[in-house]
Amino acid sequence: MRTIRSGHPLRPPRLHVATEEIADPGPLPAQMPDPGALAWVRRGEGMIGYGETARHKATSITDAENWWREITDQVVVDRELPGGDLPGAGFVAFGSFCFDPDNSSSGSVLIVPRVVIGRRAGRAWRTTITSADVTIPDALENPTQLSIPAPGAVSFADGKLSGPEWEGVVADAVTMINSGDLDKVVLARELIAIADNPIDARRLVARLAAEYPACWTYHIDGLVGATPEMLIRREAGLATSRVLAGTIRRSNDSDQDLALAAALSQSSKDLQEHEYAVASVARALAPYCSGMNVPDAPYVLELPNVLHLATDVTAVAAPDATSLRMAAALHPSAAVCGTPTDRARQTIAELEQLDRDRYAGPVGWIDADGDGEWAIALRCGRINADDPHQIRLYAGCGIVAESDPEAELAESVAKLVPMRDALGT
Repeated sequence: MRTIRSGHPLRPPRLHVATEEIADPGPLPAQMPDPGALAWVRRGEGMIGYGETARHKATSITDAENWWREITDQVVVDRELPGGDLPGAGFVAFGSFCFDPDNSSSGSVLIVPRVVIGRRAGRAWRTTITSADVTIPDALENPTQLSIPAPGAVSFADGKLSGPEWEGVVADAVTMINSGDLDKVVLARELIAIADNPIDARRLVARLAAEYPACWTYHIDGLVGATPEMLIRREAGLATSRVLAGTIRRSNDSDQDLALAAALSQSSKDLQEHEYAVASVARALAPYCSGMNVPDAPYVLELPNVLHLATDVTAVAAPDATSLRMAAALHPSAAVCGTPTDRARQTIAELEQLDRDRYAGPVGWIDADGDGEWAIALRCGRINADDPHQIRLYAGCGIVAESDPEAELAESVAKLVPMRDALGT
């Protein structure tokens, strides 16, 4: 099998795409034939991809969009899904982008799989994507998923900063905010998990999708997680962005959770943090959209481990505003960077002592029409490509003038729970 890899401006080859309706395949994570398979799943719907027809090492989101436009111009559609289009049913690419390419040793990637299995709105399909002189081997047409071993015993270690050291960084950021240097900055920390056996992304995808069905569970090139935050969705001309900022850990008592939700919705610190994030999204989308609707107040989004303040911003997308183009305009939002953006990004580079890699960057998919879904890569980890016994977990918190370092550390611990639990035996 020949895979097309692109890191330079060569004209992409002509690809052939064929989509057919299939019987319900069952749980999508169970269709991942190997640890490298791609995944995008929410509430039982979505897509998995395997094999690789093309890969582009993108220098930026804009670079990825330019490459995607060139490759879609060369596509020949041999068969389409009968009875109308469904989002993702056809020619698609999965992507994952660095948070800050200028301060990372990692790279962004856009991947065109060889086979896609999808389900949406009660229908299921298979898409095959090949160059003209390549056929799909039977092993890819009808993959068999072997048993997936558990990681065994898992130990955890701090990254470059311990918990108390990270609290000191948060305190430094609060001092900078109170001196007028910036309004908000998002600071992240890392936790390194080391397992007895190699960590298989398929196991993590299956467990995250089952435990956090309202989140978007993903796996792309070693980055695996379940995020509650949709940076931008473009579908049938409508653009939607879900903003999360302001978090509190849930208890094990429903009455107590109601009280926590009420406190969160009235917290001046969390409301201020949320307001900055919503305003940054509305400003970024304005040049690409019309008829924007920004709710006056957030709602409380309930997840199994935390409560978030959430706002869903909707608008009509301009015809040439692809999902990737809007993702480029939105990233990095105040929800993962801060306000003002440039000063916050500089502060992160100065204080955080962390290579975020593709954590907090856009992750998702795009189709030939420019529709797609790009979430923010949160609640995630990056499996070590050289040593799959290790995975680096990430969590971040929005810091404003009223932030308390100890409380922020506790919030980061809560945000690490999904990945820690997924690694459990």
